[in-house]
Amino acid sequence: MADGPAPDSGADSLRRRNAAAVVRSLRADGPGSRADLASRTGLAKATVGTIAAGLDEAGVVRELEQARSGERGRPGQLLTLADGRLVGLGFEVNVEYVAAVALDLAGSVRRELTRPVTGVDVVAALADLAARLAEDLAGAGLHAVGATVAVPGLVDGDDRTAVWVPNLPVTGTVVADVVDAAFGWSGRTRVTNDADCSALAELHHGAGRGSDHLLYLTGTVGIGAGLVDGGRLLRGARGFAGEVGHLPIGEPGARCGCGRTGCWEASVGLHALLEATGISEVGTPRDTAAEVARVAATSPEVRAGVAAVGRWLGRGLGIVTGIVDPATIVLGGYFAPLGDLILAPVTEELTASLASSGLGRPDLRLGELGTGVAATGAAERALEDVLAGSVDLLP
Repeated sequence: MADGPAPDSGADSLRRRNAAAVVRSLRADGPGSRADLASRTGLAKATVGTIAAGLDEAGVVRELEQARSGERGRPGQLLTLADGRLVGLGFEVNVEYVAAVALDLAGSVRRELTRPVTGVDVVAALADLAARLAEDLAGAGLHAVGATVAVPGLVDGDDRTAVWVPNLPVTGTVVADVVDAAFGWSGRTRVTNDADCSALAELHHGAGRGSDHLLYLTGTVGIGAGLVDGGRLLRGARGFAGEVGHLPIGEPGARCGCGRTGCWEASVGLHALLEATGISEVGTPRDTAAEVARVAATSPEVRAGVAAVGRWLGRGLGIVTGIVDPATIVLGGYFAPLGDLILAPVTEELTASLASSGLGRPDLRLGELGTGVAATGAAERALEDVLAGSVDLLP
């Protein structure tokens, strides 16, 4: 298998695309016989047979029990994706932690690491985490096909340069460079907005499964949105779509970390929750939210503080919903551990904010994935070249 995207020429290009079509079908639709795969992909059965043999030799697929498609004929051997040695790597840098996930083609998490950032420069923490992961993967015989780093800010259309990350000193290509260095690569690591990555993770592995039109909202110190339309990320002309945290739809006088007042983030971000409830930060944003939920069980004042944040959250979601019309809204990050404490006021305020009840309210769901959600989605992005047929899977 080639280490990076292969030249797009002739028969080799067709072979790669056919192999990717088979892998995508197995990933999206589950195990199938060679006849099933021919029907799903539109490829000739003989072509699928040749591709399947190569993928089996490469350790990408494996055979299951035989299955009969109809009453007559020989039973077909079912193929499924193997828990193979090829992995996409996802990293996340945040104010409180750095995280890494290694995801194989079958969608199985092969490695998941999180390190707090306490008294350590976040870039140095990322470099250390990437170096440790590189050593671990090499020892386990796992091969990384690429990496993506999720950051809480705006990323240029080159998928590598962080343009604006208001809460972290990681602008430019520094995070891509340190991951490249850890794996001995040159220019292969991508950088992507963390909310976009989280939306992909929840779409494929969590609360967003089954929804083609999804709005994912982060809940950390910063607030951002990932938008999925027709099953694909909606990134905008410059890749900046979903930068909702600094829209002026929060409490007018609330001071934001970006230096302005009235940003939505200043009313619904983690610091707003802490101020509203009087709870001190403990560990990750999710850890802090779990502590808030625990105290709220016996404190009317804390419950009222969470509800106040929830009303600002629902109000803002009403505005965003009127613009992007999502079928599903997933509340991730610190919102998820708060459960109904936050979901109830958000639902009430969102419903009241919609222009007409006849338009229908989006399905509100709490995120199902934990602290590593953005890293998991980043790993999904790292597999894109493989799933698109740009990387040769065949021996």
